[in-house]
This record gives sequence, C-alpha cells and structure tokens, in this order.
Amino acid sequence: MGSSGGVELADIPSVDLMTELLRRMKCASKPDKRLILIGPPGSGKGTQSPIIKDEYCLCHLATGDMLRAAVAAKTPLGLKAKEGMDKGELVSDDLVVGIIDEAIKKPSCQKGFILDGFPRTVVQAQKLDEMLAKQGTKIDKVLNFAIDDAILEERITGRWIHPASGRTYHSKFAPPKVPGVDDVTGESLIQRKDDTAEVLKSRLESFHRQTEPVIDYYSKKSVVAQLHADKPPKEVTSEVQKSLS
Repeated sequence: MGSSGGVELADIPSVDLMTELLRRMKCASKPDKRLILIGPPGSGKGTQSPIIKDEYCLCHLATGDMLRAAVAAKTPLGLKAKEGMDKGELVSDDLVVGIIDEAIKKPSCQKGFILDGFPRTVVQAQKLDEMLAKQGTKIDKVLNFAIDDAILEERITGRWIHPASGRTYHSKFAPPKVPGVDDVTGESLIQRKDDTAEVLKSRLESFHRQTEPVIDYYSKKSVVAQLHADKPPKEVTSEVQKSLS
C-alpha cells in the first residue's frame, strides 16, 4: 500500500505532506456529511459544490466520471460496465451503486461525500439508501437548487460566444457594445446549441420529470433543504452553510 499511483511517500515534498496532514487534522473535527446535490443546468450547483467540498472535507462523486474511471482502471465493476456499454445498454443501477460503494471507502471520502447527478430516479435513491444502510450511514441532506425556469432561461439563453477567442457575453448581464458582435474583432457572435431556448426547454422538462419524485422521496425523510438558487452565489453559499449547520 506504500505508493499511490506509483508515487512513493518518501518522494513527496515535506511541505505537501505537512499541508495534507494539517488539512486532515482540521478535517478530523468536522461532522460527517453525506449530501446529494440536485439542480437543473445553470442553477449554480457547479459553483457551490467545490466550496462545500472544501468547507466540510468531503469527496465529490460525479457518477459519470467515476464510471469512466472504473472502466479505464479495469476494476471488476468497470469491466462489467464496459461489457454493457459495448452492447449499447444503459449501465444498471446496481452497478452504479456498487461503484459509489467502492468510492466512498477511500480516505478522501472519510468525512462523507457530495453526490452529483445521482440518484435520478426513486429506484436509484432506494438502492443508494440500502447500500448506505448496510454501512450504518445515510444521506444527511439533499440540497435542492430551486430556481424558476424563466430565470434559468434568461441566464442561459442570453449567452453569446465569440468562437475564435472564447470571449463570452450575455445579452442582459454582460452585453457586447453592439448586439451580436464581438467588442474586439467586430466578428459575429454565436450561441451554443445547448444554450438555445428549445434545447433548454426539453432539458428542463426531463429534469423536472426525473427529479421531482426523488425530491418527494427524500422530503418524506425530512432531509431536503430548499435553496434559493436565483440569489447571488455568496448568498446561496450562506444558505447552504445554514442548512448544513
């Protein structure tokens, strides 16, 4: 067990070891937290997640990335997942829960975790809860990044991009000097296909259809915190901290 990813502990600079040690000591006094983040695209979930992770010493579990990592590392579950994917099948719920089960045994997940993008269905939520119950733990909080669809639409469909430079504008919050034109080059701005009203509408519809039952399921367990995700990020951060204290 001496080396992780081929790096010997003896080769790690002292300052890095000390920093990590201090971080672990600081983390030791934090209460365990097992969290689920739910929110539509553009709700600011991605902004809050790293803040929560650092504040409470949690690991961030993005199930998509974990699946890819398990496949790449050829773990038993990863091989099983690849088998299914190669046949064009959806990865089974049991497999995803198994991969989460494996991941939360790592030292970085000792104080708990943030689950993002899972569970998407009530069945997945039940399987997750069963797995956690076997370990004698449970989900402590489900953070619901609640935001009006109309506000999201304004946030997202107002985004315009200058493809060559990557400069971004927003028709309401950060408009170009001339509508539809890049300030620097005078070239035309475009909208990402994902940012158009039609695409957003269908994404939001499927999001609500999928997640409402999951939120109801956890509401019955009294673990859901409703956040006002339309507020500025700093205010959302303090709402998160209140709900977790």
